[in-house]
Amino acid sequence: MKRYPNALPRPPDELDRLRQAWQRPSGLRFLTVVNNTYIGLLYVGTALLFFLLAGVLALMMRTQLAVPDNDLIGYQTYNQLFTMHGTVMMFLFAVPAVEAMGVLLLPNMLAARDLPFPRLSAYAYWAYAVGGLVFFCSLFFGLAPQGGWFMYPPLTSYEYSPGINADLWLLGIGFIEISAIAGAIEIVVGVLRTRAPGMTLDKLPIFAWAMLVFAGMIIFAFPAVILATILLELERSFYWPFFVADKGGDPLLWQHLFWFFGHPEVYIIFLPAVGMVSMMVPAMVQKPLIGHQLIVLALIATGFLSFGLWVHHMFATGIPQLSLSFFSAASMAVSIPSGIQVFAWIATIAAAGRFRIQVPLLFILGFLFIFVLGGLTGVMVAVVPFDWQAHDTYFIVAHLHYVLVGGMVFPLFAAFYYWTPFISARPLSERLGKWAFWLMFSGFNVAFFPMHITGLAGMPRRVYTYSEELGWGPLNMASTIGAYVIAAGVLLFLIDLVLHFRPTTGKNAGNVWNAGTLEWLPNDTYGVRSIPIIDSREPLWDQPGLADDVEAGRFYLPNTATGGRETIVTSAIDAQPQYLLRMPGPSWPPLLAAVGTAGFFLLLTVKLIIPALLFGVVAIVMVIKWLWSTDPTPALPPVDIGGGIRLPVYMAGPSSHSWWAMVVLILVSGSIFASMLFSYLFLWTVSPEVWPQSDAMPSGMWPAAASTLLLASGAGIAWLSHSLKHDQAGRRISMVMPLAMALLAASAAADGYAHWQSGLRPQHSAYGAAVFTIISLQGFFVAVVLAMGIYTYARNRCGLLDGRRRNTFDNTMLMWYYTVAQGLTGMLLVHAFPRLTG
Repeated sequence: MKRYPNALPRPPDELDRLRQAWQRPSGLRFLTVVNNTYIGLLYVGTALLFFLLAGVLALMMRTQLAVPDNDLIGYQTYNQLFTMHGTVMMFLFAVPAVEAMGVLLLPNMLAARDLPFPRLSAYAYWAYAVGGLVFFCSLFFGLAPQGGWFMYPPLTSYEYSPGINADLWLLGIGFIEISAIAGAIEIVVGVLRTRAPGMTLDKLPIFAWAMLVFAGMIIFAFPAVILATILLELERSFYWPFFVADKGGDPLLWQHLFWFFGHPEVYIIFLPAVGMVSMMVPAMVQKPLIGHQLIVLALIATGFLSFGLWVHHMFATGIPQLSLSFFSAASMAVSIPSGIQVFAWIATIAAAGRFRIQVPLLFILGFLFIFVLGGLTGVMVAVVPFDWQAHDTYFIVAHLHYVLVGGMVFPLFAAFYYWTPFISARPLSERLGKWAFWLMFSGFNVAFFPMHITGLAGMPRRVYTYSEELGWGPLNMASTIGAYVIAAGVLLFLIDLVLHFRPTTGKNAGNVWNAGTLEWLPNDTYGVRSIPIIDSREPLWDQPGLADDVEAGRFYLPNTATGGRETIVTSAIDAQPQYLLRMPGPSWPPLLAAVGTAGFFLLLTVKLIIPALLFGVVAIVMVIKWLWSTDPTPALPPVDIGGGIRLPVYMAGPSSHSWWAMVVLILVSGSIFASMLFSYLFLWTVSPEVWPQSDAMPSGMWPAAASTLLLASGAGIAWLSHSLKHDQAGRRISMVMPLAMALLAASAAADGYAHWQSGLRPQHSAYGAAVFTIISLQGFFVAVVLAMGIYTYARNRCGLLDGRRRNTFDNTMLMWYYTVAQGLTGMLLVHAFPRLTG
């Protein structure tokens, strides 16, 4: 590739056309904005709002616990505050905040014009914002859940929590998780496919690596909690006994599913934060990061090891000794990659010699101190005998906050001060920032360090008051004072924001830190003026004049080649340009679809079925309207992006970004199904006596028939795919697609009928509940594929499908194949396993 593909002067009106294509909508239409700069800023602001709201709840709890025998807050209100504080911090602040930073920063770090699915980012944001705010407002109506942010059954089952409070948590958190998964899909495809030319994987910024691992962990961890919420809601609403011991269920199943999500979530929160630290430290000390490749390996290793730690939370539940030993060792092993990162940062700071300690570095140093202490107590609770003593005491509360606040909140505040000049016309104040840091740092240690001692003195978690003679009063008073000092520091930060933050998409404060990464290139609503060629990990340090050359339009895509919004899609490994992605502009459907989704779930919670269905219809209609324009015509000829390189404006098959997104979605779907298979087998180990004998099973003809129907439907789709390659599928799709859909639906109906006619009912036993959940899950995917098939059929009838323009068909085909494979696997387990073990 040439270093300066557009060395000649650029046309005078080129920049005006580019600005016009990326112009922000004004007035009420601002709500339709989709590009990452605005959505990312809204995302960060909303996450910060939830942080403040959860902090107010924490202050109320600390006020209640400040003195013994306090009656300021009753136990029911305290339980609601406790549950909502943890839920909001974990689900509505921590994960969305780091995801928001990814949406805001990644395109600029990668020198892309935007993430590849901007409307998906907008949908994810609005679903999170609308649903989260309505969920939080349940506090004001006495409807907030009371079962803790972990919602353990049987406390949260229908017998002990008969109201709708728990349902609000289950359905509300369920679709917020869907929002997080949508963002993860966007991040995976964006990092792998929209990098600047030349930005090979070894030149990828550490934050991009961290967000890639973060998104991968969401893809495999969040499905477990989504399934857990489905199972508990089925038990509460329809009395399917997954967690009822008398009918073969087991409350520990919830703990396994929840903590398979819950412990990786700690690292889901932590990894993007340390990714930001690895970006800030070199800029603060003006030295390249030492151990770049080791840090990348540490990020990947942390993500991998975190999935082997979920039983770390279950040492006191009576699990076998061998399991205790394995998970104890894994809990200690995960400290090794974290230690590698800490030593790399220390080495980088030490190698710099003399440097000025500014506010971002202050927060980073505070993070190092607090997080290392949290890691040390983490190693302590990984030792099983000590965990048995400290379990469910305030020692665990202290450990949790040292890890989460130290490992995520302090780096996030460092990031606020560091990246504000990137998005604001003015940086934040150094003087106010230092005061905010010292208040937060000192207040945090005063608040949470005494909790170690309180816990070792025997104070249990989740109590709303305590007796004076226990002697915990002075320590609790110290913790309460520390909490208010933290609040003072956060308040000072907010004052700093009001005084100095001036959001802009044009002339920002600039590269005030002299950083070396691409987000500090001059930018506007369209991102960078031209997309550069990258030769190193710190291009602004290693490529002199890069910023001026980018701003002069001397690199790729200095214009709007097709008259609209575009970015370059590159190969996943070596970042070679492959095609030009035409991107959508502002539109109402993502916002309306998000409102419809939130309304559907939340109205279901309060049993308003008809309004909920109406909101669901709105969501579906808006999604269809949104999708209809996502597969544009490939009729345009290849366009010149600079340097004599001409790229196609359409791509189908495995090179398409939509194909990659569908593969990621299938991984999410497979993770949900794998969690269900685990649940089925776990319940069998707990209560094999409720599993049927062979003679009570449905006849083998039923699974044989259902499998044949499944395979036949998949074969029909494969035949259509082959025909489409030769442009022969127009009439064949009209004939074969409806038949394949009928076969698919018949297979699901046949399997469900087989079990029903055998007398099996989901309310009678955990076995019946597990079987019908597997069948229902397959039925859900069949319904999704049928909807996709109808959509594909309609596109074909409208002449929008052919051998080149086939992305819609390919996506339907991929999900179809997955549904066939899932159905065969489910039938094999449900029909063969009881016969083999009975």
